[in-house]
Amino acid sequence: MAMFNPYYSLAFNPFDKQQVKESDAFISNDYTEMMSRLNYLKDTRGIGLFTSSPGKGKSFCLRCFAKELNPGLHHMEYIPLSTITVAEFYKELCTILGVSDKGGKPGRFRSIQEQIYYLYHEKRQPLLLAIDEAQFLSTSILNDIKMLMNQKYDSVNCFTLILCGETYLNHTLNKKMHEALRQRITVHYDFRGLSDDEAVRYIIHKLSCAGSSKAIIEEAALMAVAGHAHGNPRVIDSVMTDALNIGAQQDKKCIDTDVVMAAVSNQNLD
Repeated sequence: MAMFNPYYSLAFNPFDKQQVKESDAFISNDYTEMMSRLNYLKDTRGIGLFTSSPGKGKSFCLRCFAKELNPGLHHMEYIPLSTITVAEFYKELCTILGVSDKGGKPGRFRSIQEQIYYLYHEKRQPLLLAIDEAQFLSTSILNDIKMLMNQKYDSVNCFTLILCGETYLNHTLNKKMHEALRQRITVHYDFRGLSDDEAVRYIIHKLSCAGSSKAIIEEAALMAVAGHAHGNPRVIDSVMTDALNIGAQQDKKCIDTDVVMAAVSNQNLD
């Protein structure tokens, strides 16, 4: 438990992503836009593309979306990528879908496509496959994804593909070699980040979820955090965690701009 929790009457550190419950999500404009598009995708199927710079909250939105899904109606799977080869990608897909990975790439491809069609046509639980950090997908994998979407001579979308990645994924997909895949993208959203007003409300909301109130931080300090973060929730979380820690160490019942500036300095030294 963080040392500052009892000092500020916090049940937990509200700025620790591991402590955040989906039910306590802050409903920002980005959150609303992504959830709306995901809910559209789950019924129409096809490809959804969600991009942003790091720390804007794409992965958390996916968590919240998955939590709300009815498992009797949809089969959701999630792959967080680092660099990965085509063989590793197929092997991972086979594992999460529970099918054989024998027969090399042709065998794996056939097993995956058959399972996707089975989930759609027989079980009536169409697959929603979310690939996070999709900027790491190679050209070969992107080409194979296009082929995976071909079912019954391209007459039906059997599953939903959700691609989440950093902004430069847009530039990758804009290359001519990926035109056929790009044409299949049903929805696209690029995160804008929190406005200054949203950033302030985000901090207050987080404190409230942990049982505290805005009384522990001055209005000017709230604005200072918002100004430094430039709309990035991850930056806010880091600065506020440091600010709570410094504030408790300095015996400050109310966090002021001096504490925030000290926290920002700490972040800049990391």
